[in-house]
Order: sequence, then structure tokens, then C-alpha cells
Amino acid sequence: QVQLVESGGGLVQPGGSLRLSCAASGNIFSFYVMGWYRQVPGKQRELVAAITSDGSANYADSVKGRFTISRDNAKNTVYLQMNSLKPEDTAVYYCNRAPTPTDYWGQGTQVTVSS
Repeated sequence: QVQLVESGGGLVQPGGSLRLSCAASGNIFSFYVMGWYRQVPGKQRELVAAITSDGSANYADSVKGRFTISRDNAKNTVYLQMNSLKPEDTAVYYCNRAPTPTDYWGQGTQVTVSS
């Protein structure tokens, strides 16, 4: 059974930074590509960053140059470093397999960017 536990969210002012973590149990890391998704009420969940097991990363245009995804395969953990945060980055952030997620979603972590 897959378990995903996201953490690290919070309230931050525009221009600030946060680092999110996602601890995965089960065999999800064998799925090779992991991603960070975000969702705001009334909108579809969107994939913002993805990383392969060897560290190759891709980003949505909206976060490129500001967010950095990384992973520690030994710890089954994926990270998202978010810099220069904007109010439009406000969302609940989730991790999962990418680009096709599994049916197992964690509780997510809320990121709120506001002055």
C-alpha cells in the first residue's frame, strides 16, 4: 500500500520561500518519476514539477526559475524548494507519481502566499 505524507507548507509573504517535503512509503519510488501537484478550490489539480530517479527535472512554465524539485531515493523523499513566491502560488500541494498519478493521495500541505 502506498502512503504519501506532505509537509512544510505555511503562510509566507510574497517573495518569500518555503521547502516542501514528501515522504513516500510502499513501492511508489519504483514508479520512477515523482511530481509535485497543486490544487486550488474550483480548479483541476496541476502538475508543477517532476523528477526522474536520476534527477532529471521538468517544470511548469508558471514556476520555472523559481521552484526546484529534488529527491533522496535512499530516504524515499521528494522535495520542492519554492522561492520568489507569488500570491498565485497559493494552493494545496501534493506529491504523487508523474505525469500519471496513482489513486493514492496524501493530505497535502497548504501554501498561502499573502501579505
